[in-house]
Amino acid sequence: MKDPTTYFPGDSLNEADPPGLSAFRSSRRAFIKGVIASGAVAASSGYLLSGCAPGEGPAAGSVERLISLNVNGRIRRVDVLPNETLAMTLRYKLGLTGTKLACDRGECGACTVVIDGMTNYSCSTLTHTVGSRSVRTIEGLEGPDGELHPIQQAFIDELGPQCGFCTPGQIMSTVVLLERNPKPTRDEARRALSGNLCRCGAYDHYLNSVMRAAEVI
Repeated sequence: MKDPTTYFPGDSLNEADPPGLSAFRSSRRAFIKGVIASGAVAASSGYLLSGCAPGEGPAAGSVERLISLNVNGRIRRVDVLPNETLAMTLRYKLGLTGTKLACDRGECGACTVVIDGMTNYSCSTLTHTVGSRSVRTIEGLEGPDGELHPIQQAFIDELGPQCGFCTPGQIMSTVVLLERNPKPTRDEARRALSGNLCRCGAYDHYLNSVMRAAEVI
C-alpha cells in the first residue's frame, strides 16, 4: 500500500483508502485554499492601503510613478517603482546598457555614472532621488556622428580594457577627473579611479589610458 502522504487530491486508488487518507486529503485541500485566499487578501490590501481609488493620483506621502529624467541631455519620461535603482532604470527602462551591473551593492564601480558632475554608483542610487538632476552615462559621450570621445579612444589606444566589463565605469570616473583636473599626476589618477575595480587586474593599462587622454583633451 502507498504511503498516505504521497496521495494528492484527485489521485485514484485501486484499493480501499487507508485509514486517515480522507482526512489528509481534506486538510491538504483546505491548506491550499487558505494559501490562495491569503494571497488574494494581501494583493488587495496593498491596493487599498495605497489610498488610491481607480483613476486617482498617488496618496499623500507616496511617490509619483511616472517621472522625468534628464539623461544625456534628453528628458525621458519613465515609469519607476518606489524602490527602483538608477542602474535598473537606465538598463531595463531606457535601454542604456552601457551602465553595467556587477556587484549590485556599491562596491565595484561598474555601474558608475555622472550626476551633476559627480561620480555615483547607480546601483545604490534610487531613481526617485535623482529628480531633475543631470545624468550622464557612457552612451552620452559619443559625438554627434557617433565618433568616440577622446577618453574612449585613449582607452583603446592604450589597450585599457581586457574583458571590458568594468570599462564604462572606469571611463566615467576619468571623465569627472579630467573635467576637474585636466592635467592629473599618475597618483591623482590612481586615487580618482580607486572606486573602480578591475577583475582582470589591468590597472596600469587604465592609468596609462588616463594619462594619454590628459594629453589630448
